Amino acid sequence: MTNGPRHEPVLAEETVTLVAASHGGLFVDCTLGLGGHTRALLEAGATRVIGLDRDTDALALAATALAEFGDRVELVHSDYRQLGRVLEARSIAGVDGILADLGLSSLQLDAEGRGFSFRRDEPLDMRMDRTAGPTAADLLAGAGEQELADAIFKYGEERFSRRIARALVEARRTARVETTGQLAAIVRRAIPHRGYQRIDPATRTFQALRIWVNDELEGLGTFLAEAAGFLLAGARFAVITFHSLEDRIVKHGFRTLAAGESALRVLTRKPIVPGEAEVTRNPRARSAKLRVIERFA
Repeated sequence: MTNGPRHEPVLAEETVTLVAASHGGLFVDCTLGLGGHTRALLEAGATRVIGLDRDTDALALAATALAEFGDRVELVHSDYRQLGRVLEARSIAGVDGILADLGLSSLQLDAEGRGFSFRRDEPLDMRMDRTAGPTAADLLAGAGEQELADAIFKYGEERFSRRIARALVEARRTARVETTGQLAAIVRRAIPHRGYQRIDPATRTFQALRIWVNDELEGLGTFLAEAAGFLLAGARFAVITFHSLEDRIVKHGFRTLAAGESALRVLTRKPIVPGEAEVTRNPRARSAKLRVIERFA
């Protein structure tokens, strides 16, 4: 085992089975993370895997973790939505399977200084690719109250979004909101307390900011269509989501693709979710949903 952040790929057994990795061939892991799903694909029989990730820290750790597989793995610094460019640059017209796990990796959640979690007080960054784009602190500093409220409601499904946006604007009149601790405290004060709360009041706002910073929903539908276009006959495309906004896009996206192209069919009428044993072992898996589409001809 390689030293590094603890990582257990979600729904790994189910995913590997459904994409038929045991048949061999070329697979793409569009969201490499720490390489857990890629390892599972290779150990199950995939001949070769191209792994994409926009997080350079994740790529470096995955390169070490997967070194034993040699040239069976190629790692690429790229957003999954650039899949077409990555494959075309390598003159690859079709692949035997594609996987995209749209959740945060253990690295991003656990590593200090990334700003994804309110469990530590640290700089409010939240960028998956720290080589580009504004941080969460930058967005909070520059957005108007209405824009903040809209983003928190749209991406976090937070019903107190207006209260939170008002509190953020008020707070930044005194000082820029720079850390996770500052943000969490502002949100908690802004939300009415009504007895026991199953999740921390700051959870939805943190989710909203993360999605906003990384443009996570932008182009997801286009990516689904593009990826399906690279499937060879008999190949399958699996997507794992972790919140309702993403799952809704994938669910309707797959249905639309299957309705529009007779050679595609959705294999998961209902999403596959982790069993009780996996959730007990890995609580982060509890909200995961797996959907799969196949090109059968």
